[in-house]
Amino acid sequence: MSQFRGPLAIAAVSLTVPLIATVTQSAPSAPSASPATPAASPKSAAPATSAAPSKPAKPSAKPGPTKAPSAIPAVQDYDAASGPGWKPQRSTRVVVAPDNSRALADEGKLLAQELKRGYSAAGSGRAGDIELALKPGGAPESYTLTVRDGRVRVTGADEAGVFYGTRTVKQALAADGRLSEGVVRDKPAKPQRGVMLDTARKHFSADWIEDTVREMGDLKLNQLGLHFSDDQGFRIASDSHPEVVSQQHLTKAEVRRIVKLAESRHITVIPEIDSPGHLGAVMDAHPELQLRDAQGVPARGAVDIANPDSARIVDDLLSEYADLFPGQYMHLGGDEYQALTKRNPEASYPGLAREAVRKYGPNAKIQDLATGWLNDRAATVRPHGKSLKAWNDGLHAGGVVKADQDREVEYWTGKEIGAREPQEYLSEGRKLVNANDEYLYYVLGEPNTFTYPTGRRIYESWTPLVLRGTTPVPARYADQILGGRLAIWCDLSNAQTQEQVARGIHLPMRALAQKTWDSGKPALDWEGFKALAERTG
Repeated sequence: MSQFRGPLAIAAVSLTVPLIATVTQSAPSAPSASPATPAASPKSAAPATSAAPSKPAKPSAKPGPTKAPSAIPAVQDYDAASGPGWKPQRSTRVVVAPDNSRALADEGKLLAQELKRGYSAAGSGRAGDIELALKPGGAPESYTLTVRDGRVRVTGADEAGVFYGTRTVKQALAADGRLSEGVVRDKPAKPQRGVMLDTARKHFSADWIEDTVREMGDLKLNQLGLHFSDDQGFRIASDSHPEVVSQQHLTKAEVRRIVKLAESRHITVIPEIDSPGHLGAVMDAHPELQLRDAQGVPARGAVDIANPDSARIVDDLLSEYADLFPGQYMHLGGDEYQALTKRNPEASYPGLAREAVRKYGPNAKIQDLATGWLNDRAATVRPHGKSLKAWNDGLHAGGVVKADQDREVEYWTGKEIGAREPQEYLSEGRKLVNANDEYLYYVLGEPNTFTYPTGRRIYESWTPLVLRGTTPVPARYADQILGGRLAIWCDLSNAQTQEQVARGIHLPMRALAQKTWDSGKPALDWEGFKALAERTG
């Protein structure tokens, strides 16, 4: 990996006594900086030892400076208190309450690794220690961080909350070398905060994806979407249809490794097989499934949804990957079906028009057949316990067939033919995730009207309410907007290397993390936020 990427993704905190060494960021402007040693997955690493001197160091009684922990995203609530604060000592351990020793082992061992300190499931901490414990009853993913009596205590409503508390500790030590006395109470504004990666058009190595997972975890992002099937490639090994898989692809062992690492960082990996459009790689092996118009001209990427064999192969793949990815969600795609981009779809594709009438009645049109297609694919996946997502232009207005109400809408554009304003979906009671292509689309090569998003623009101008263009929807819809996603698309796959992508998304990821954790106006201005990003890694 590039020298730039390693310390950004994992920024291991190296401590000495009595001083804590500040972590430096290795960036293009400082090529001589030494890369940090990557932190291994806590499930695969050897446990840290718990050896310590017999007499732990006592904290100084002298009051220290008081400030909220420096972290991205910023903590939401901090009650300052008088006292010396806390710095790691040689005797410092990460201690997990006995009742939580199994549940919080990942969190405790990871932090102990990062701080190069001991780990213990003894339960009772002492001066200088960091104590981790579950305290059910709070909001999901919430935590409390208390600095008092020479020790740090992180309690969380769930395991994710405790993990996020340890991320605040890690970042604050990297930025400031200490934690001030007082109490932090913190929780996310939005339940879905993530990144989507187009691995179909450009193969990304398992190592690169794992580095991204580590980086996301430190930023309290909790979803990684993998768009691994499109016209240009199919990038995960398949047992049911090996013939569709591209030469460059992830093995199932690599996927399991990615998923295991993501789970340890409380990140859900969401697979996407986009249909009925964007199936060109599948049709390279099965040209008989290609949609053709009345003149026999093939529609790029579009499968013939009147052909029952099309449904069979897609259902085979959906079922296979539903088992490979154990997380809650699966993405069905649904966008840009070429038959629906014509001025008169029924005249252009009479075979689809006839099938729509046969299946759904005399008033049905091709859009109804496409809606029914996604409903049927959802029915295939739902028995696997999945919640379903689809792009907004895969849910059509009017028609005799309605999209399943439980399908979450990933809103990316209002520019496509047939695309609707966000408020139309919201007024139907649907839940949306914000993937606004104006702010959150990182498209390699900047084709069409796309430009690379900047962290500054997201930080200063975007909120989850800004679903389309630059205008927010009314605040009354805030609870229906579940969060946001930075989408990395690889339309011109050779325009950037993996390392260049890592550099390009560095600040946009941090800005997105801030604005989905706390949708209000940030306390820091952009320059202050950018400087903090350099200090926290």
